Amino acid sequence: MRYCVAGAGAVGLSVAAALTKAGFSADILARGENLNALQADGIRILRGETAETVFPVQAFCEAAYKETPDVIFVSVKGYSLAEILPFLRRVSTKDTVIIPLLNIYGTGARLQAALPQSLVTDGCVYIAASKPSAGTVARQGEIFRIVFGVRQKVEYRPILQEIAADLKTAGIEPLLSDFVQRDTLKKYAYVSPMAAAGLYFDADAGAFQKAGAKRDTFAALMREIEVLAQAMGCAFDTDIVQTNLDILDALSPDASTSMQRDIRAGHQSELDGLVFEPVRLGKKYGVPTPQYARIAAKFGFQA
Repeated sequence: MRYCVAGAGAVGLSVAAALTKAGFSADILARGENLNALQADGIRILRGETAETVFPVQAFCEAAYKETPDVIFVSVKGYSLAEILPFLRRVSTKDTVIIPLLNIYGTGARLQAALPQSLVTDGCVYIAASKPSAGTVARQGEIFRIVFGVRQKVEYRPILQEIAADLKTAGIEPLLSDFVQRDTLKKYAYVSPMAAAGLYFDADAGAFQKAGAKRDTFAALMREIEVLAQAMGCAFDTDIVQTNLDILDALSPDASTSMQRDIRAGHQSELDGLVFEPVRLGKKYGVPTPQYARIAAKFGFQA
């Protein structure tokens, strides 16, 4: 199958590198310095003191891309979805499978409404990574998992099993979910509280790995998402607080969320989808979210 990765941030670079190393056809869309670096030097992967280069990489700008991929992983930021829609409409067909790997919960359903000609699953990715420079991804920790699946059983296609097998071959742990709304909400129950607490305290993972007010706030935010999940009909089947604390404790102390890094750099961020949206969901489903409301108010949320 031909894969396309739309978005050359830390997630997109990691997915494209893994598929390329495993011998799969994996195109990656990029712009500006990122595109130039990828076409000239490939993808550079940093792990602590070690560095690896994956080359050659099939990197394209949107206008130059003439292929019709079987599978498209969408790894742009939530605020860039509207920009990528014309490209997705142009290159996809009724047989294309589009898998969003965004932090924002519910992206798949929103994309499906805009792309009725293709199958858009729900999806998310577990990885601790950042992009320190063009074409370069820095990995922290070993976790690399892609969760994806259809929201309704009638949408299922056998190609989804093929995708899962290819991901496994590429060294990415696949979870083809039979309850993807719940399983992507589990990821949101980590990244949203971590983004909110990290922003509120201006702190990285190490500050939350120690007992105290910061870790307690992170746990309280997760509990609010847990109650929301129950109200939304997506009750978790694990102890989400302990599960996510275990994930947190396995990270490098200097790990942070992409939202924090964007805000620190003065860039556009996913603040609305990660910090403000739980407050709106709480109002919609009649669930109190006092911790989220307090943090959201500090950063300008208006009910």
